[in-house]
Amino acid sequence: MSRRKRTAGLDLGTSRVTAIIGEVDDYGQVQLLGVGEAPAEGLRKGVVVNIDKTVVAIQAATVAAERMAGLRIESAAAWLRSAATTVSRSARRTWSA
Repeated sequence: MSRRKRTAGLDLGTSRVTAIIGEVDDYGQVQLLGVGEAPAEGLRKGVVVNIDKTVVAIQAATVAAERMAGLRIESAAAWLRSAATTVSRSARRTWSA
């Protein structure tokens, strides 16, 4: 019986925010299901300088990835500079770290 694990990731870069959704099979092979990008407004040199603009960029990238994949992201691993953290979406579509 095949089990596929879906996972999502966010890359918060200086110039853009990228959201990806993938599926991993029993053999560790990854199939990319959705990708979304948005300009990284609110970020400067890997530092959040405007949280509201950063949230808007994350939401825009996430919505684009969700539309491409036909799936909804409930949680994602996020990368900001060299730090990694896990973020979750509440019912009101906001992000928390």
